[in-house]
Amino acid sequence: MRLKAIAAVVLVVGMGVTSVYAAGEGTHDGRVAMMKKIGGATGALAGIAKGEKPYDAEAIKAALMTISETAKAFPDQFKPGTENASADSEASPKIWENMDDFKARSAKLGTDADTLLAQLPADAAGVGAGLKVLGANCGGCHQIYRVKKE
Repeated sequence: MRLKAIAAVVLVVGMGVTSVYAAGEGTHDGRVAMMKKIGGATGALAGIAKGEKPYDAEAIKAALMTISETAKAFPDQFKPGTENASADSEASPKIWENMDDFKARSAKLGTDADTLLAQLPADAAGVGAGLKVLGANCGGCHQIYRVKKE
């Protein structure tokens, strides 16, 4: 069982590092990859919160670290001139119009993940409570800065 936990941590942390590296140029695909990394980490936490997966402190730490690192690097992918990076983009022009707010929201997600890392939830209910905080950050940003495509 311990070996599985270690393997899961290595996998999640490796995915987080890969996403930050792959998205280094601010491309549409890089942005999408970073959001998928946050979504994957959030999904891992949700599985624990819902009781679908057993409580695993190392997996929780890895997921929170992925969210923290990715959230902090994410705004750098929206450099001036990348507004029309892809017709498939869900990035709203409002990002470039209000970059300071966008960066602040992303930083808050990273800081909230760091706070959860420092005060690691002790059980599935704690993980669920932490997810509510993280989810509020994600949802608030998506409402303003994401254009849903059909």
